[in-house]
Amino acid sequence: MNPSALELKIRLRFKNRRLLEQALAHPSYLNELQDDPGPEESYERLEFLGDSVLGLVITLELYKRHSDLTEGDLTKLRASLVRSRTLAGVARRLELGQHLNLGKGEESTGGRDRDSNLADAFEALTGANFLDKGFDAATQFVLGTMREEIESIMDDGVPEDPKSRLQELIQRTGGPTPSYRLVKSGGPDHHKSFSVEVVMDGRVIGTGHGKRKLDAEKQAASEALGHLESSAGV
Repeated sequence: MNPSALELKIRLRFKNRRLLEQALAHPSYLNELQDDPGPEESYERLEFLGDSVLGLVITLELYKRHSDLTEGDLTKLRASLVRSRTLAGVARRLELGQHLNLGKGEESTGGRDRDSNLADAFEALTGANFLDKGFDAATQFVLGTMREEIESIMDDGVPEDPKSRLQELIQRTGGPTPSYRLVKSGGPDHHKSFSVEVVMDGRVIGTGHGKRKLDAEKQAASEALGHLESSAGV
């Protein structure tokens, strides 16, 4: 069987092509298949697996490279690398969105370039690769595709917590204390999602989404920082 365009792009050949099909199947796609042939399930379970594989690969790499860092600093580095925004950027570089199978509604609302979909699909692809070829192959895939992000964070050093940075910026400028408001939460236990707004003086200054409430708060704080620093000319 000839390799697909995606396999050529990522230089990865699947032995079990059904795993690749599943890794590219958004839940909305299966909802519209009805009796048509297609993958038996969406990428959600592979994403669940890939999330753990990805976390372990990144943890091992950071552990080996940084014998000088504390557990807390290593945790910050890992969190920056495995967050949705970072993974979505990797997925865009791989043009993964072009290969996703989406339902019509998800397609029409920009789902092909949505950060959450791209990050989920990258994790699912990692999980599929792990099942297809094992941990060594998954490690090679993750470190190869994320080399740019890994080297960048090595150069930049330990990132500060965006919630702390936001608090410090607002205190310096004399603004009111920001608060975080949970807007939406849901999903099965293995695929929870949270949407959060950060509010200052009754005004929403940032929004965020994540698999944990804390992750969503950090993303909201990062967005708020970008807006405030831009308006202040920082």
